[in-house]
Amino acid sequence: MTSIRLPLRIALLLPALCPFVCPAPVHGQTLRDQVRAWREAREPQIIREYAEFLAIPNTKNDGAALRRNATAIVGMLAKRGVNARLLDDGPWPPVVYGELRAPGAARTIVIYAHYDGQPVDASEWRGGAPFAAQLREQRAGEWVDIPVPERGRVNPEARLFARSASDDKVPIAAVLGALDALKALGKAPTTNVKFFFEGEEESGSTHLREILEANRALLAADAWLFCDGPTHQSREMQVAFGARGAMGLELTVYGPAKALHSGHYGNWAPNPGMLLVDLVRSMRDADGRILIKGYSDDVVPPTAAELAAVRALPPVDSALRHELLLGGTEADNALLAERILYPAINMRGMRVGQVENLAANAIATEAKASFDFRLVPKQTPARVRTLVEAHLRAHGWYVTHAPPTDAERRAHRKVVRLAWGAGDEATRASLDQPLSQALLATMDELLGKPILRVPTLGGSLPTSTIERTLGAPVVIFPIANHDNNQHAKDENLRLQNLWDGIEAYAAILTRLESHWPRPTP
Repeated sequence: MTSIRLPLRIALLLPALCPFVCPAPVHGQTLRDQVRAWREAREPQIIREYAEFLAIPNTKNDGAALRRNATAIVGMLAKRGVNARLLDDGPWPPVVYGELRAPGAARTIVIYAHYDGQPVDASEWRGGAPFAAQLREQRAGEWVDIPVPERGRVNPEARLFARSASDDKVPIAAVLGALDALKALGKAPTTNVKFFFEGEEESGSTHLREILEANRALLAADAWLFCDGPTHQSREMQVAFGARGAMGLELTVYGPAKALHSGHYGNWAPNPGMLLVDLVRSMRDADGRILIKGYSDDVVPPTAAELAAVRALPPVDSALRHELLLGGTEADNALLAERILYPAINMRGMRVGQVENLAANAIATEAKASFDFRLVPKQTPARVRTLVEAHLRAHGWYVTHAPPTDAERRAHRKVVRLAWGAGDEATRASLDQPLSQALLATMDELLGKPILRVPTLGGSLPTSTIERTLGAPVVIFPIANHDNNQHAKDENLRLQNLWDGIEAYAAILTRLESHWPRPTP
């Protein structure tokens, strides 16, 4: 395997060389043309610098490594003239804060991304080195390692494989590339920009509210641009105006105090696995409809404009069903983009007994399941928790939040222990608000056609914490490829997505202000 290695101190100097290696802009070219010409002249250098950034391990539970990431980002921002530092007020991974002021700017935006990543099992990754970024291209249906050339163009369909290559270091790399391009082209941002790069998103942004409150004045802005998530499944760029809320639940159902022979005790001793199946079936049906009484009372139905927006998206459902080997989907093959607008209950894991060669003819002592609840606007984690627990009690369950005592287990036939996560609320901004319209106009101008408008992403982001704490509107602009193996082995980034991101951020930094009405004095 050909590894990509270049000392970080050298990689950070490369942007300073670009005036000597990049062609001068041609009169009459659009900004996109100029940024593209700059990038095409130095693709290998951009890839190498990004690979060096990816080489710093960033798993969410490695505090020392996360601090190294944050320090490296401060250095990379400083090389681009950004006034950057760490917001380091606690024992959690520091936030990287940066500021770039534009003379005469009337607006200020905060660009958000996160630099922490999901855990890795190196044995599952091809090559066994999740942080040693490897460039690969597809040949005859197989991904083949290729070297990064010393100069010249790189196949835009090639992919860089490494943890966090797509989630979520790529927006940071794209913003840095955009700043380099603008400097080389003799241009500067026209909007005041603040950078907020978090190191705790994959751990639930546990201290985000505390950080925001402690730095409220520093983070004052007209809006936040949330740079996380994938592009549309059609590979086209999209602007998303919201994200589902989320809340986790770990659930344990109890059976006999010790495993029992299924022949001697079957049909007599309650089987915790079967009890768990009944519990799940009581909460939702096979089409995903939630059966919990009152669960949908707080749900705000999608507006006519939101439904029209999702129905105008490129059709991808048929291709996705083919790719994923699905003979059908829930809700009679309803559109994926439309289903995301509604609440969902997902069982993300289940464990009881053993299977295959380890299976035993026994009734297990307990069964466990892990759930994530996806919320939509007006649903709150507290209300969902109340409704779920009331539903379980109505179906004969004794609900506890601690390990049940022997007396409790003897007194109740159906005992379930619940451990809830904190949860986040959903957000969904208006497509008509000034920020939304300015961003859409900027991207339409860049692309020469309307960018895709998506009311909400299926994933969950800490957007509600920002909105509730600071009162600033949040719009989401993702750039990673949709098929990036996010949170899984062999995570990857399609190079064209990085190139598109550089062009898009260059446009946002220089053109957003012109499409945004100036505030009334």
